[in-house]
Amino acid sequence: MPTRQRNQVLKGSHGGMQLVLTEDVPNLGKQGELVEVKAGYGRNYLLPNGLATAPSKHNLRLLERYKQRVLQAREARIADLKVLAEQIQRVTVTIEANANEEGHLYGSVGAPEISKALKGKNLNVDPDMVRLEGPIKEIALYAVKVHLGYEIDTEIKVLVVRPAEKVEKK
Repeated sequence: MPTRQRNQVLKGSHGGMQLVLTEDVPNLGKQGELVEVKAGYGRNYLLPNGLATAPSKHNLRLLERYKQRVLQAREARIADLKVLAEQIQRVTVTIEANANEEGHLYGSVGAPEISKALKGKNLNVDPDMVRLEGPIKEIALYAVKVHLGYEIDTEIKVLVVRPAEKVEKK
């Protein structure tokens, strides 16, 4: 009975394991890159979460073609994000919040409220993309930075107003 060859993970020049990234990993590398990481990090985090795969000889041969496809997909994504950035820059978001007579809000307006208002205008922006220096606590017009990823930043105008007084019918 022939013995089966065990799939060994390639060792890097520094003694770590070599992996091919299937997703962008912050502070490590971009999708499609061959990286060397410590064995525990690769075995316990990257591989189980599907962020990387073990490079077989076949995968290493296909890596160049894979990089071309990843590059094309990345360029398409960047183009979409630039269009989104232009759309966001043209929009002014109005958020209603309860406030006292001096204009101080009873609560505050944060990234989730701004994200929800943008999604209401069919602009898909997650709360973690909104970069606030601190919570908004007064009624005014603010310029808020939005980081869309791939080093694409834009700015949006956020107008915080008191809710319109409801007129009672008699």
